[in-house]
Amino acid sequence: MLDLSSQELSFIHKPKELTLMNKLLVFLTAIAIICFSACTAPAIDVSTCVEAAPSGFWMGVWHGIIAPVTFIISLFSDTIQMYDINNNGGWYDFGFVLGAGILFGGSGSKAKRRRRRDG
Repeated sequence: MLDLSSQELSFIHKPKELTLMNKLLVFLTAIAIICFSACTAPAIDVSTCVEAAPSGFWMGVWHGIIAPVTFIISLFSDTIQMYDINNNGGWYDFGFVLGAGILFGGSGSKAKRRRRRDG
């Protein structure tokens, strides 16, 4: 029979008390989260860019493939962006991720296990 004394199980049943320092830490963390959430990007008026037809899957693939070049150009230009704001949603996102994966070798072909030769 397994003999477990009450001392051994005391950590399971005893709730942790919140000290003044712990309460202060929780309060300050909450305040910091609220303050940093105020630093998010402001709402952008996109009415001028949605006049054309939205970009779909194939444009997402293309934008994913050219993403590294576009990123470098966007560092020096305010008119170039990596991601098309006027897109059709999930299909554009899927194409973008697929295009970036194609560019960076996301097929997994290099992830094959190789046999180790012993001796």
